[in-house]
Amino acid sequence: TASQPAKMSRPLTDQDRRKQISVRGLAGVENVTDLKKNFNRHLHFTLVKDRNVSSTRDYYFALANTVRDHLVGRWIRTQQHYYEKDPKKRNGLYLPPLDFISHIRVSQSLVCVCVSVSCDENIYLLGNTQVSLLDCQEDGAGGGCRLGCLACPRKACFLDSMATLGLAAYGYGIRYEFGIFNQKIVNGWQVEEADDWLRYGNPWEKARPEYMRPVHFYGRVEHTAEGVKWVDTQVVLALPYDTPVPGYRNNTVNTMRLWSAKAPNEFNLKDCEPLGGFLPSPLPLRTLLSPPCTPPPQFFEGKELRLKQEYFVVAATLQDIVRRFKSSKFGCLDPVRTSFEAFPDKVAIQLNDTHPAMAIPELMRVLVDVEKLAWDQAWDITVRTCAYTNHTVLPEALERWPVHLFETLLPRHLEIIYEINRRHMEHIAALYPGDHDRLRRMSLIEEGDVKRVNMAHLCIVGSHAVNGVARIHSDILKATVFKDFYEVDPKKFQNKTNRAAKNRELQLLSLEPTCETRIGEDFIRDLSQLKKLLKYVDDEAFIRDVAKVKQENKLKFSAYLEKEYKVKINPNSMFDLQVKRIHEYKRQLLNCLHRMRGEGGQPRGVEDRWTSARVQGAGVAAPGYHMAKIIIKLITSIGDVVNNDPVVGDRLKVIFLENYKVSLAEKGIRA
Repeated sequence: TASQPAKMSRPLTDQDRRKQISVRGLAGVENVTDLKKNFNRHLHFTLVKDRNVSSTRDYYFALANTVRDHLVGRWIRTQQHYYEKDPKKRNGLYLPPLDFISHIRVSQSLVCVCVSVSCDENIYLLGNTQVSLLDCQEDGAGGGCRLGCLACPRKACFLDSMATLGLAAYGYGIRYEFGIFNQKIVNGWQVEEADDWLRYGNPWEKARPEYMRPVHFYGRVEHTAEGVKWVDTQVVLALPYDTPVPGYRNNTVNTMRLWSAKAPNEFNLKDCEPLGGFLPSPLPLRTLLSPPCTPPPQFFEGKELRLKQEYFVVAATLQDIVRRFKSSKFGCLDPVRTSFEAFPDKVAIQLNDTHPAMAIPELMRVLVDVEKLAWDQAWDITVRTCAYTNHTVLPEALERWPVHLFETLLPRHLEIIYEINRRHMEHIAALYPGDHDRLRRMSLIEEGDVKRVNMAHLCIVGSHAVNGVARIHSDILKATVFKDFYEVDPKKFQNKTNRAAKNRELQLLSLEPTCETRIGEDFIRDLSQLKKLLKYVDDEAFIRDVAKVKQENKLKFSAYLEKEYKVKINPNSMFDLQVKRIHEYKRQLLNCLHRMRGEGGQPRGVEDRWTSARVQGAGVAAPGYHMAKIIIKLITSIGDVVNNDPVVGDRLKVIFLENYKVSLAEKGIRA
């Protein structure tokens, strides 16, 4: 008809284009033959290699891409489902240590998509094993400690658990081009080497340049009739890289988005100057946000760089969250959505420690300066959106930034923080008239020789919920550190106990098959069903099977230690592993004293009474933390004495594990 050409010539809207795209009909990989075809396809066409020149690493990348193919359809369908149903999105903001990147591993994904056995058979046909290929996995770079998600589970396991529960969740952080460093132990001392973890690429991530966002620094603030403007700024572009986070044996695949700093095309040459001598050569501004080695925070340059990193990930993430909120399916249909009133009902932002505390003034800046909301309305939205998790009561984790640093780097945010504090102080003064000491204790601005912004106080005031990570921890917060705030608003304080993802732990320990043969596999999603194992508490066959698994894990790790550290240990020993960032307060010294007493405190002739034990230390010391390096030297020196004492023999061995990270944790925790 005459109307048909006109209809066909109408430009397609975004909604029309979305309807034309679907992955629902794509077949999944189900058997060894399909896996073998996809494996060969990636080896030949993705890596451009043939069998004659392929290395073990090439096989690993072909395997990783094959498994990723199996995740991609579920990944896209999950995002389509979130778009259609428009559920509340939970956004986790994380900064160093950014250990959750390391949990995206072939072994985990194989189990999540139920193709582990088929892949194992395919790899075996190639003359390899999954174990040999997985040794090629690079551990993701962290900006703080390098202990990995297994030693520091709160981030990775949150993402795992939410995907397994089918919750709409996003993890945000920095994509470090370099980790803090690779640790080498030379003559008992820690030596740092560059951690170029991306030198071979990362098969799991997908760059999203179409969602690149500008992040502003420096500049000045103008108050005009049209509103407040932040002008004459330096701009850094935030380029997102997405990584799939699969749920356990379900169809949910959530997203972890990491931001990489990129200099704009018009960047100034002065941005390429070295940073106070801490970087070995002049580098562009983008690398200052992902440096090979972060300067010590006691120097001004270290503080500035750290605050830059924190604001960088916050600013990019909030722009992304607001973009998703506005571009949702109902964003153009429901006027409430475009008014931001529904923002807290559709968005949750979890602040992990004080590192992402800048999300509070940044969200206020976006709502007030950009979206033109009234202050009271913007503040209500901000408080109902943000929640704060405190991970430690120690002063080093409760950041206090110098005001003069804000004045230079983030002048508009300092104005917003001052206004938040003014209103907060008026509220406290009305509740406690004449209590000037309480006003001082609860202020966001600390007076003194150097005026500082208390970021923990900012998090509490700007959040609707505050939690610790264990019951005793949460009680300490209420009774001591944040007592004043608890007295003002006790309902705000909660507890969320840290837990590891149990399906990952059971898989790691190789205990899943032993449990499944007795109680089925439903316990993996419903851990309360583990109670069914109680009837096997005296079952000799079950006890023998568990003991066999444990012994095999210890034998494998013993062989690894003998190969790597030239120390032969008794696999029947009790393995004692202390893993922490090396610090004076983390009790490595107490463990050292205990080992020294065990070595020299027992009278000769009673050796048979000693409890067989083998102790290993693991962790990294900050490059500028001399005392922590001395502690490492002490541990290795104790090992030199104990491990070569003929009287002690194999009853006690002390080994310091070099460059401890996720791949090493997966070996050690099994034992």
